[in-house]
Amino acid sequence: MRHSKGCVRKLRTNLGRVIREIERQGAPESLRTLLETSKRIHAQKRGDQAKIYSVHEPEVACIAKGKAGRKYEFGQKVRIATTSKGGWSLGALCVPGNPYDGRTLKAQMEQMERLYIKKEHRKTVHVDMGYRGHGYTGPIEVLVDRRGRGSIPKRIWRWMKRRAAVEPTIGHLKSDYRLERNRLKGRVGDALNALFSAAAMNLKKLLGFFLAFLLRLFSASPLARPAFISLCLASYGVFQNRLD
Repeated sequence: MRHSKGCVRKLRTNLGRVIREIERQGAPESLRTLLETSKRIHAQKRGDQAKIYSVHEPEVACIAKGKAGRKYEFGQKVRIATTSKGGWSLGALCVPGNPYDGRTLKAQMEQMERLYIKKEHRKTVHVDMGYRGHGYTGPIEVLVDRRGRGSIPKRIWRWMKRRAAVEPTIGHLKSDYRLERNRLKGRVGDALNALFSAAAMNLKKLLGFFLAFLLRLFSASPLARPAFISLCLASYGVFQNRLD
């Protein structure tokens, strides 16, 4: 621990020397942003709130996961909204910083209303316990998950427990659709990466339903069925490789 503190102190001293030398010689306009980021890194302490974890992406935040395997993650929060049946993605909202989950519910609702086809029947949104005290007062009913059923009707309790189906969807978005590692720069790149991941997942589902429909349609013709199946599988493989 003493050796690591000495290394950090030496790096901080070297960074301060470089900053003062650049300021003495006059920093060009192309280095202004990098110089300001370096000053913030040099001045920040261990207990500060808005620390910089990446020089090239200063917007990266430290998010506490509360899990034994991975206690912290570095990046941006992404809100995923899916349907209760089928798991279709209705919205993917990237939230800068590390805000409380309940404060992001209103922006998530607005994105869903822009992207989702509005219907006349009553809409209900199920959220996890991290949204307690959200303060949303819109026309859509929001039900926060609970540990115990209590006096909640069994029909509503079944839909509330169905909310957990979004967890594997988030896992697939991270591992299969490049949501875990973003290669686009800036906050705009973070928002676009979240939308592209959700859209790619929906397109892959649509392609699967389309191929299943064609297989049922051509199942009456035994002679053309083997060639058609091989063609569909080849087309599906090409589309999947392009998504990956």
